[in-house]
Parts: sequence; structure tokens; C-alpha cells
Amino acid sequence: MQWNIPNLLTWLRIVLIPVFVGIFFLPADTLPSNLINLGATLVFALAAITDWFDGWLARKWNQTSAFGAFLDPVADKLMVAAALIVLVELGRVGTVVALIIIGREIAISALREWMAAMGEGKSVAVALIGKLKTGFQMAAILFLLYADPLFGLDSMLVGTVLVWIAVILTLVSMAYYLRAAWPQMRDK
Repeated sequence: MQWNIPNLLTWLRIVLIPVFVGIFFLPADTLPSNLINLGATLVFALAAITDWFDGWLARKWNQTSAFGAFLDPVADKLMVAAALIVLVELGRVGTVVALIIIGREIAISALREWMAAMGEGKSVAVALIGKLKTGFQMAAILFLLYADPLFGLDSMLVGTVLVWIAVILTLVSMAYYLRAAWPQMRDK
């Protein structure tokens, strides 16, 4: 494993998961709920920023590595899964929404691993539809975590609309990746 700033940022994202979850389990009289929501939103936002930033730095500084390529998506999926589970627990997201998003992440990760083992990893490389799904998903989670009015917007309504768009894009992107892998899957 290479110790470089991009990989350290990825590890930071993993370390932030228990911090993020722990905020919601503070004793009830520790902080008002709006500050708990804000704190968790800021931690998740920091994690989302490090997700983008670590990849950008790795490419810019030519510090990409096999370990980083492995750890980065694991950190992303763990953070998103933790956020969705917390949102289900808080009643801000339905269980079906969380299962669709988390299930797709697991299925496509397994598909990518299998295709890479067959030397066909490029056929299921990240595509625009996957990036679009991620953008809507992250925005939805941020709004749903915050939950309080924001500049006159109903965060819960905006987050709910965004999460349903993310669910649709989740299903479309899964179909896209399965279709891209189908010729190799059929032949093997």
C-alpha cells in the first residue's frame, strides 16, 4: 500500500464514517436536533469532497495505485451505505430506496471485480450515467441529512425528489453496466 495524500484522503473518508454515525447517537440533550443535522451534513459533505479530491490529486500527481483504485470505491460505498441506513433509521428515506441503492452498489462492484478478473474491466468502467447517479445521490443525501429549511427550501422535499431521481438513475445505470458486460458474461 502506498502512503500518499490521495490514499490518506480515502482513509479519512473511512474514519469519518463512525464520526458521522456517532453524531446521531449523541445523548438527546447534548445538542439541538438542528445542530446534529448540520454536524452530520458537514461530515458527509467533507467525505464527499474528499472523494472527488483524492481522485483528482491522484491523477494530477500521478499517484494512482492499485490499492487506491480498490480502496476508493469501498470507502464511497461504505459512506453512502452508512448514510442511507441512518436516514432509514431516522425515517427520512424508505427501506426500499436504501435497498435499491445499496444493492446496486454491491452488484455493480461484484460485476466490476468479476469482469476485471476476466481481463474485461474496461467494459464496465465508470460511465457518465454512473457519475450522474452519484451526483444526484450525494445531493439527495445532503438535503435529507440536513432536513431543516434551507434558504426557504424544504430540504426534506428537495431531498426526497432528488433521492427518487437517484433511484431511477441507479436502476438505469445498473442496466447500462449489465448490458455492457452481457457479451462477456454470456461467453464465459
